[in-house]
Amino acid sequence: MSGGGGRIRRVHAEQVLSAITPLLDAGRVPGAVVGLRHEGRVTVAAGGTTAPGGGDRLPADCVVRIASNTKPMIAALTMVLVQDGVLALDKPVERHLPELALRRVLRRVDGPLDDTVAAHRPVTVEDLLTMRMGFGWVFEADSPAFAAAADLGLGFGPPDPTGQPAPDEWIARFATLPLLEQPGRVWRYELAFAVLGVLLARATGQPLATLLAERLFDPLGMTATGFTADPARLVPAFVRDGDALVPFDGVTDSRWLAPPRFPDARGGLVSTAADLLRFAGMLLDGGDGLLTAASVAAMTTDQLTAEQRRGPSAATFLDSGGWGYGVGVTERPVGRRYGWAGGLGTLWYSWPDHGLAAVLLTQVTPPTADVFEAFTGSVEGMLARGRR
Repeated sequence: MSGGGGRIRRVHAEQVLSAITPLLDAGRVPGAVVGLRHEGRVTVAAGGTTAPGGGDRLPADCVVRIASNTKPMIAALTMVLVQDGVLALDKPVERHLPELALRRVLRRVDGPLDDTVAAHRPVTVEDLLTMRMGFGWVFEADSPAFAAAADLGLGFGPPDPTGQPAPDEWIARFATLPLLEQPGRVWRYELAFAVLGVLLARATGQPLATLLAERLFDPLGMTATGFTADPARLVPAFVRDGDALVPFDGVTDSRWLAPPRFPDARGGLVSTAADLLRFAGMLLDGGDGLLTAASVAAMTTDQLTAEQRRGPSAATFLDSGGWGYGVGVTERPVGRRYGWAGGLGTLWYSWPDHGLAAVLLTQVTPPTADVFEAFTGSVEGMLARGRR
């Protein structure tokens, strides 16, 4: 049922794909997969090719690098462990990450690394989920601390499974830096989720890849999702260079064929349209026995204050919306929408008032804005027409 109380016709993936086909024909991206789950029915359609000017059609079941679409899955895994009592949202992370005890905080984001005060309180699990840990991307000033984080190899920019140290070394390096702000005060993308991945593994004594498989992917039947890709289904990824698309990551030489040194909870996973829809469907179905309704509500409800939504990082990433646990949340003319995008060209949104989840898979970085807009506009246009 729609949020307006009237039934709308089921939306089909082919309908949405047709809205972006002209952009595929124009070469904005080589190909795209669209997947929809509407009122429990799943449809998937693909168009275009695997590479610019290539002759291989893009298969609907292809494996792609989902980048930041990793975050919602990590948040769901965290909530599973909260339900189990392994973690508590209000408990300090230093219980499992002693490296992060007794944090120092910069007096100013752009200040020198030694001009600090003591943290008012420890960083909590909820601070990581809401990305209010006190460290992340800095857009509004030159920040020596942010520059130092990049120099330490903590990973900023497109995902790279080979570019970061192992988890214990990663957290040790991060611990040498002061926080930018007091914990809980400011929303900053996205380092908190890298810390969260290390925390989950430490708290359970299991590698993050194993934990995700056993507690999330296997129960949901997400058979193609993980930190390593099946080369038989993986497709290449590209980076935009002016008007050209140049290779970012291949297939036979892909950096996603071997387990990463640092299983990056910010953006290291690969997946498929079908698997993403299984995850989205679990949330639409109120947790489907994996999460409680309360956990789903916490994930998909804005947790930020009005001031935090106006912050510099939020202004860049949230587009006037808010942030739950691992997902962006916003009110649209057709009703509440939640989901997130990946920097290598993937997008997932759900409209719970309509029982609809939609995913778009491309493999171009930075994401192609007009393709994203055509995809979202097509879905919301059909929902709006159905409500009239």
